[in-house]
Amino acid sequence: MGDRPLAAAGNPASTPPAPAPCIDEHVDSCTKIRATSTRTTGTSHRARLLLVDDDPDVRLILARQLRQQGYYVDVAASGQEAVEYVDQTSYDVIVSDVRMPSMDGIELLQVVRQHDLRVPVVLLTGAPVLDGAVQALEFGAFHYLAKTTGLPELERVVDRAASWRRSRVPSDASQLRPSHTAMTALHAGLDATLDRCLQELWIAYHPIVDVVHQEIFGYEALLRSTEPALPHPVLVCEAAKRLGRLDQLGRVTRDRAAEPFAGAAAPPGLLFVNLHVTDLDDPLLKNPRAPLSQIADRVVLEVTERSSLDEVKSTRSHIAALREMGFRIAVDDMGSGYAGLTSLALLEPDYVKLDMSLIRDVHLSLTQQKVIRSMTDLCRDLGMKVVAEGVETVDERDVLIESGCELLQGFLFAKPGRAFPKVAW
Repeated sequence: MGDRPLAAAGNPASTPPAPAPCIDEHVDSCTKIRATSTRTTGTSHRARLLLVDDDPDVRLILARQLRQQGYYVDVAASGQEAVEYVDQTSYDVIVSDVRMPSMDGIELLQVVRQHDLRVPVVLLTGAPVLDGAVQALEFGAFHYLAKTTGLPELERVVDRAASWRRSRVPSDASQLRPSHTAMTALHAGLDATLDRCLQELWIAYHPIVDVVHQEIFGYEALLRSTEPALPHPVLVCEAAKRLGRLDQLGRVTRDRAAEPFAGAAAPPGLLFVNLHVTDLDDPLLKNPRAPLSQIADRVVLEVTERSSLDEVKSTRSHIAALREMGFRIAVDDMGSGYAGLTSLALLEPDYVKLDMSLIRDVHLSLTQQKVIRSMTDLCRDLGMKVVAEGVETVDERDVLIESGCELLQGFLFAKPGRAFPKVAW
């Protein structure tokens, strides 16, 4: 059982022998929802939810809260018990803990999919793991949610799941039962999820400022997702990697990042765009008709140092071709990745972005200050400019300026947002 989201209250709720709309007899404060009640969120009180968790205190708290939101809630203390419920009842939403003995949440999800391909399954975990999240999505989970996010976020996710379910219930209930072909195709669920993500993907822009002249030097383009099952950029990238679709993700991101810079209302400064190292092999990156290529003289391509440059052959020739088109090059996340200073020799970048792990609390660490000053001096000698990422405090800003860093990026100045966030000096 993972970390609990709330302190326990009341006595543990026992599990009913068969699906029931409420377990009021075990929770004094639980009030039955009458058939005539209405929810302010717009989700019908008739929506039925199955809550699965091996911790009785968590079951009690979550069941009470969800009933107060108007749901009929059945509770199960294990994956095996949940399977018995699913055999007897059709649910609008299933919420399950991931870490349970005997049958965990991922295994339960796989069994549920043998009964119903469309019921939204929300998985809760006390310790989010990227690999586990992607595995959950591969089997068609609606959302993978950390328990530490709290009850309000769970309520929002469940509301979205119930609305999603209602909009997709087929007129013929037999369509919910998976055929052999459907089950074979189930593992393509992550593929469909990524499709939805790419359709709605949007770009947040994070200002990079010149603190000496107090002007905006440029913006870093950051992908953002509104797809509930892929809410974080890291999850989006990992899903694309597993599906062999990193090139497609890169193309969509680059095209959308370029849009606000193409017209007469384009902002001043440069556009910094992240590349995965494998993007260097994508022929469309060098297509002169691509939106990003049309503004190449204003674009800095960031190659993250978190990935090994050994993944790509002929790196030098790729970089030379991009420079010929007018692109400039940056090494991103310097100080956190595989290659170290060898990436400077291989890429000969115009810009070096220091990873935020070097910046955090730099005013409290003489070692960090010496490392940053040495790297700044080295880059200056090589004709490269340094950008310090993750600046959050005035103390960090002042030490970085003393160390020779003039280009800074971080929440101290602005948070990433749609085109274009205002900067606080």
